[in-house]
Amino acid sequence: MSAATPEDHLPIRVIGEREFVIMMASLMALVALSIDSMLPALDEIAQALQAGDPNRRQLVVGVYLVGAALGALLPGALADRYGRRPVLFGALACYGGLALVCALSTSFEMLLAARGLQALSSAGLSVLPSAIVRDRFSGDRMARVLSTITLVFMAVPMIAPSFGQLVLLFADWRWIFGGTTIMALVVGTWVWLRLPETLEPANRQDIHLATIARNMVGGLSERSANGYVLGGGIVWSGLFGYLNSSQQLVAEHFGAGESFALIFALMAGGMAVANLTNATIVMRFGARRVSHAALFAFIVVAMLQVWRAFAGGETLWEFVGLMGAQMCLIAFMGANFTSIALQPFARTAGAAASAQMFVRSSLSSLLGIAIGQAFDGTARPIALALLLGGVGALMLVLYSERGQLFRRPNPPYRPVP
Repeated sequence: MSAATPEDHLPIRVIGEREFVIMMASLMALVALSIDSMLPALDEIAQALQAGDPNRRQLVVGVYLVGAALGALLPGALADRYGRRPVLFGALACYGGLALVCALSTSFEMLLAARGLQALSSAGLSVLPSAIVRDRFSGDRMARVLSTITLVFMAVPMIAPSFGQLVLLFADWRWIFGGTTIMALVVGTWVWLRLPETLEPANRQDIHLATIARNMVGGLSERSANGYVLGGGIVWSGLFGYLNSSQQLVAEHFGAGESFALIFALMAGGMAVANLTNATIVMRFGARRVSHAALFAFIVVAMLQVWRAFAGGETLWEFVGLMGAQMCLIAFMGANFTSIALQPFARTAGAAASAQMFVRSSLSSLLGIAIGQAFDGTARPIALALLLGGVGALMLVLYSERGQLFRRPNPPYRPVP
């Protein structure tokens, strides 16, 4: 009897590729909703809970990013043993329940603790979609699917700040957390009814510390993967630094005011278009060629950002244009870097996804907090961070590729037995 392919295990008659992509994107989007919908409310939250230092308000976002990174270690190993569905539903329950705790917080410290626990316990929403995709696809086709998922996922950053702004027109900031609870319930019901288990029974791993450690170390020690994991973390740190300080930088320093949510949506829309383009071209050119070209362009644009930030007189729309270009280029790297890093791991995709997500997210979130806290009323810290991140990522990718860029070693698609 021949081994079942990933497609055999996830029957098309049960859930088609289009619905599958939207579902995975919706799971990941819950995390983005918890981050971006809070941005317009940061000042109101800080005032209501007496946060003190103006930069301290950034921790509402930063603590969540760190918690999600730390929590990424566990769900992959559990999902490799017990299957994807049980871990997903546990993550959804924690996400929704702790969002209610955030809504009822009576102090800034209580809010931060609840945010950290929410991110820590619901990290599976970030980790498992990649493992589920790896269960079904491989090679450049996996990169295309991940890019399409990211495209749908990017609709949330486009509308999340506007969602938060809309809530504030009719209620206080606590109802933003209530809205995320409702979203978790809706998505959870959909997953329960439509998503079958994608983990092959033969690929289930025992829960032994030695096995978990070996699988996770394997997910990080492969040279062809680890440069992309670390490089992706450094590149994303610049974006996270921008997220942490965006309300102060765009709304206050550049004077966008209430137009901040619209500008944020415009920039996130650019990332969505970039992901659509990547999903279209990656099968033709390959994940490596596309992401390597984007990385070189990223460094060039970062040089322009540093020049404008330090030359003085930078306008709002100059910053939006340059930062928007950087966000688009990150989109050409994100899904492709993830796909390349996961490609060597078929039987241990969950553990590998957890380990890689942990390292990538820890690096990007901690550096992102540092970049945000370095905010000095100008765009200089973020510009320097993006340039240094781009150069560092290039060095790491060169390491993984043994100095040979723009190769296409993998066939466009080959089912993994």
